[in-house]
Amino acid sequence: MARRTAAVYRRRRLAVLVVLILVIVLVAAGAWALIARPWEQGPQPDPTPTAEQTTTPESASPSPTTEESPTPSASETPAGVVACEAADIEVVAVTDAETYAADQLPQLSIALTNKGAADCTIDVGTATQRYEVTSGNDLWWRSTDCQAESSSMIVTLTAGQTVPSATPLPWDRTRSSTTTCDDANRERAPAGGASYHVAVSIGGFDSASTQQIILQ
Repeated sequence: MARRTAAVYRRRRLAVLVVLILVIVLVAAGAWALIARPWEQGPQPDPTPTAEQTTTPESASPSPTTEESPTPSASETPAGVVACEAADIEVVAVTDAETYAADQLPQLSIALTNKGAADCTIDVGTATQRYEVTSGNDLWWRSTDCQAESSSMIVTLTAGQTVPSATPLPWDRTRSSTTTCDDANRERAPAGGASYHVAVSIGGFDSASTQQIILQ
């Protein structure tokens, strides 16, 4: 038999080494396949509850409606209270000053007093209010001549109570008339120390006296 040379041995060792490398590669590929398989199966189910599972049931106690909680009327008249009588009512004309400079407008008000021993009801709406300004026997101005609208308001006046009108009414220092309400050139009241008197009425009751004012 011929003697094997060193070259033959080297080729055999190289073949064995190649086979060994292939085996190592195959083993490594199999192990990687086992590790990567769970990710290849797709995303896992989400454990978070769905909207249907977390929906809060509707309240079993509905909100009360207007019919269930009605608001009492503020205009109810207390039982047993009667209408005011002239003997129990005092009406007084009130002004914010006694003398007015040329650039000032008199502000007119009403003070209403129940002098009786019992409460009584009275209509204090604008429909029952009247202001008049006179100079001697000459009626210069009346609030109802150009009153655009009016209303009624029944109130209970407590015994001994005095109530002033809520908002003063200004007099523009002109002569009023139902035919000159929109006239910008109405006759102006003489000033220079001229004297005028204010009378008022409310709820069918007139002021017993007038309030004097001076226009400068």
